[in-house]
Amino acid sequence: MSKTMWFSGTGVLILIAASFLWAQPGPGGRRGPGMGPRGGQGLQSEPPLAKTQAEKTILAVLDEMDRTQRGGNMNVPVEDGRLLRILAESIGAKHIVEIGTSNGYSGIWQCLALKATGGKLTTFEIDARRAAMARENFKKADVEDLVTLIEGDAHEKVAQVKGPIDIVFLDADKEGYLDYLNKLLPKVRPGGLIIGHNINPGQSDPEFIKAITTNPDLETLILNHTGGISVTLKKRGL
Repeated sequence: MSKTMWFSGTGVLILIAASFLWAQPGPGGRRGPGMGPRGGQGLQSEPPLAKTQAEKTILAVLDEMDRTQRGGNMNVPVEDGRLLRILAESIGAKHIVEIGTSNGYSGIWQCLALKATGGKLTTFEIDARRAAMARENFKKADVEDLVTLIEGDAHEKVAQVKGPIDIVFLDADKEGYLDYLNKLLPKVRPGGLIIGHNINPGQSDPEFIKAITTNPDLETLILNHTGGISVTLKKRGL
C-alpha cells in the first residue's frame, strides 16, 4: 500500500520545489494574499528571471493575466503555476494533458517547460468563452504551436488522447477527478505524474484521494499550501 506523505514529510524534488515557492512573489514581483513583506517570517523567493527573450515574453503575458484576468477565471496561484513549470521541466515532459484550461494561465506556465523540452500540451475546456480567452492568451505568449485545445466535456473527449502522457494536471470539476484518473492513468508512462489541484478538505473528492493513496502502483505527496496540490508518481518497476 502506498504512503501519503504530507507537506511535513520527505519528498526530494517536490518538497524542495514547494519550499522554494512558498510565499514568493509573482512574475512581476507582487505577493499573493497572506504573503508577508520582505523581512517577515520565512524566506522569500524572488520572481522568476527570464533566461531567453521567449521566456521574457511568456512571463510578461503571465504577469498581465495575473493583473487583469484573474477575476472569475479560477486561475491557480502564481506559486502553483511555477511549481507546474518546475515539475514539467524537471521530468522532461513531452506530453502534458490538462483538464480545465480556463483562460490558459496554468497552461502557459506549463508551456514554459514545454518550450525547453520540445513537448506539447493537450488541454480541455468546457466553457466556450474561456476557451476563446485561452486561445488569445496562448497566441500572445507565442505558445499556440505547442497547444491543442479541445472544447467540450472532457469526460467524453479524453478518449481522444493518445499516450504516452508525462503529466496529467486536473483542475476542473472536483467530483470528476476520479473518472479522469481512471481514464488517463493507463496512458501515463511509468515515472509520469498526476497532479490534482484544490486538494483541500471539504473541496476534494474523498474517492479520488483514496484512489491515489491506496494503489501500490502510485506514490502520492499532498502539498497542503495555497491551492492544495496532490502530486502522484506512477512508479516504475523495481
